[in-house]
Amino acid sequence: MDPLYDRTVHCLVCHQSYTTKKVRSRFLRPIKHDTDFCSYYPSEEVNPLFYYVSVCPHCGFSVTEEFSSYFPPNALEAIQTNICQAWSGKNYGEKRTFQEAVNTYKLGIYCATLKREKHIVRAGLYMRLAWLYRTYENTDQEERFMRLALEEYISSYSNDDFQGTHMSEVRLLYLIGELYRRLGQPKQAILYFSKVIAKKKETIEKRIVQMAHERWQEIREQQKSAPPEEKSGM
Repeated sequence: MDPLYDRTVHCLVCHQSYTTKKVRSRFLRPIKHDTDFCSYYPSEEVNPLFYYVSVCPHCGFSVTEEFSSYFPPNALEAIQTNICQAWSGKNYGEKRTFQEAVNTYKLGIYCATLKREKHIVRAGLYMRLAWLYRTYENTDQEERFMRLALEEYISSYSNDDFQGTHMSEVRLLYLIGELYRRLGQPKQAILYFSKVIAKKKETIEKRIVQMAHERWQEIREQQKSAPPEEKSGM
């Protein structure tokens, strides 16, 4: 059986339908996970990161399943002017290469920005693009998009726009802390991990609390063994 199947999408901008590939659920078996929830798969073909963004071949409008159907004032016009009028007709509806997957994320990010999607939606795009670069060991691009994801996650937390989505407060706080840790800002990381640990009695996500405690401990151990000049900068 082919790991990929065709999913039909109805474009919110040009109102035409198109098909895009998705990975069948039976093939979604990660071989390992990172501490920021990045998952690794046996091959490109079964990596769902490659197919997270759907791109309309007719007009170029690019979405994820997290996009809302609502367009703020002037957003539709901005998309039509900046995306649709310049669209080349490229079809991303078949099996994707790494570069094609990267292109779809950049299109999705541009569309999410023009549409003024929630910060949590934009953060998800940046985070997954960082993961995609990580799987190909492109550290510079991974860090670039982790920083952008961090900014959006913080904005989402500040504005409460994660409410009503799949992202819980505890998971969001943990992700902010973990991104700070990965980006070399341990003081800020500890601040957010402490917020997670403080919620241990009111959350059912005990594993997230445990992960926050583990990361907090790792930072403490690193600080103990760091040279004096590094400790002063922590």
